[in-house]
Amino acid sequence: MEQSYGIMGMPGVGFFGMLLIGFLAGYVAERTMNRDHGFLTNILVGIAGSFVGGTLAGLLGINYYGFMGNLIVAIAGAVIVLWIFGRSQARRP
Repeated sequence: MEQSYGIMGMPGVGFFGMLLIGFLAGYVAERTMNRDHGFLTNILVGIAGSFVGGTLAGLLGINYYGFMGNLIVAIAGAVIVLWIFGRSQARRP
């Protein structure tokens, strides 16, 4: 039986786990992309990255679960989010 998760849900972790994963993923992505953000921005980028990474993992048929699985997917998604944001900022006059 497959469980359904809402837009703010991550399989295998609770709300505070989601915030911790969001912060860690945002922080790692920030350092990877050589950016300088604050605490709240890291959480938001990490949570957005989790959504993007989870969607891409689902489309590619990649299964993940638990803290580490969510963290890896969130980091990958957060790096993608920052890369896209950086590309859009570079094109502005």
